Amino acid sequence: MSEEKNYYLGTHDAEIRRLGLQHRVWRPHVLDAWRRAGITTGSTVIDAGAGPGYASLDLAEIVEEPGRVIALERSERFLASLRSAAKARGLANIDTQAFDLVTDGVAVGSVDAVWIRWVFAFLSDPIAVLKKLSSAIRPGGVFVIHEYMDWGTLNWTPRREVLTDFVDVTIREWRASGGEPDIAVQLLPMLSKAGLRLKETRPIIHAVRPDNYVWRWPATFIPNHARDLAKSGVVTEAWADDVIKAFEAAEADSETIMTTPLVMEIIAEKV
Repeated sequence: MSEEKNYYLGTHDAEIRRLGLQHRVWRPHVLDAWRRAGITTGSTVIDAGAGPGYASLDLAEIVEEPGRVIALERSERFLASLRSAAKARGLANIDTQAFDLVTDGVAVGSVDAVWIRWVFAFLSDPIAVLKKLSSAIRPGGVFVIHEYMDWGTLNWTPRREVLTDFVDVTIREWRASGGEPDIAVQLLPMLSKAGLRLKETRPIIHAVRPDNYVWRWPATFIPNHARDLAKSGVVTEAWADDVIKAFEAAEADSETIMTTPLVMEIIAEKV
């Protein structure tokens, strides 16, 4: 199976751009979480499932040298994008490793922190990976997680039925692929099994109108994913067209309010 097909949303250039916009939308929350978790100058941090490395780049600038970032990512395409961006920024403290979170063993230990975002939701055995990554953290170190708690909170007012259908179909197909969109529900009670103690958790959800930058986050996903669902034969082309038209209509209505999927921020300490 190609690398592209190994990823639910792909590794193509458009996906790299989408992930960049997604990181820009979420960056304020991410920086705040890292600060409260104690990630600082000199820290050694694992970025697990680093993707194209937008978080890795921010972390590298925060920890500075001799601090370092260990970016674990199985996609060579994503790793190449990260290496190129790191070189452009003059960052020499990122260690990129081709790494499969499911099958590979973590070769480093006693790190100060592990950061992971929207990775557990795509894994067939997320608890095993939680335990594996936790084993790399020193006692007193931290595990910082952003994962979906309720993807079904993605909605629009006024309601548009075909968009509601899109949310339902996406959740169903996500689970059929072996993932779990509401994975935080499973992760929270399993922290202690991984040698972690919950320090802090907070829900993050946005309610925005089309002129808010946060709107761009789902806007880069919904039309493309509707087309992908049609290409895979899950839905018809006509249904995908209806989804796109409904989303465009919602975006054109300045009174529309969209609520985003509920993300749970988890900060846990290694005991």
